[in-house]
Amino acid sequence: MKLGVFFQNKQLESNPAYRSLRLELEAAGCLFEEVGSILNPGIDVLLSVGGDGTFLSASRLAAGTGVPVLGVNLGRMGFLSEYRPENIAQPLLNGKFSIEERSMLEFGLSGESLSIEKPFALNEIAVSRFGAAMLGIEVILNGEPLPTYWADGLLVATSSGSTAYSLSVGGPICTPDANVFIISPIAPHNLNLRPLVVSSTSEVSLRFFSRDDKLKLNVDNRSFVISKDTIVEVKMARFSLKRVRLEKSNFIEALRSKLFWGEDFRNDIIQS
Repeated sequence: MKLGVFFQNKQLESNPAYRSLRLELEAAGCLFEEVGSILNPGIDVLLSVGGDGTFLSASRLAAGTGVPVLGVNLGRMGFLSEYRPENIAQPLLNGKFSIEERSMLEFGLSGESLSIEKPFALNEIAVSRFGAAMLGIEVILNGEPLPTYWADGLLVATSSGSTAYSLSVGGPICTPDANVFIISPIAPHNLNLRPLVVSSTSEVSLRFFSRDDKLKLNVDNRSFVISKDTIVEVKMARFSLKRVRLEKSNFIEALRSKLFWGEDFRNDIIQS
């Protein structure tokens, strides 16, 4: 097995837990190739070493290649980069894993000269105000206009991104296999417009009204500046991200342990 390894923080290459994992895999005959800005042919699995931010960068490298990504968690939260180094080698070597498909977003910018390499997102695409002025966002869903959102911004997230930025602005949690997009306002000024869950086959266009000339565009962990006259068009990418899921992975348990979902002293009383 040939393993690509991607670091966003090169200092992690000397991390003892990662070094131990690498030695164990090399002893079993695995080959390693360090990956930079290009994913070369012949790699069977791409190891993303770090946290969820590193995984997002690795997902762009793997987008459209068919190479599955395995997150080696040396960070904190770890919803995407889920697995600690000491729990990876044996399941990977013994074939006790599966490949899950994660939807990705693809976007285009009309009326904007900015060119973005690899216009894809695994978690979300978000547009927010650049200055102090309130931002109006007109959302066109499959050609049908929604009521205008007045807010600090708006994001379109995948089910993978439901536990990221979308969650922090009040969006729903979706299981990773849910084929949906989430449209969520950021700090809305009209409280009668709430997050909306739509089919991942939908096409979404965003137009903006602002006294400021510039807006912020965030694409996962990348940030850009765009004109307020830009039209952002979002749809499901023509491919999905392949993510390695080890045998004991459990999304619901991750919600409990990482987000303390359902923490309530009354639950302890029931179980005692």
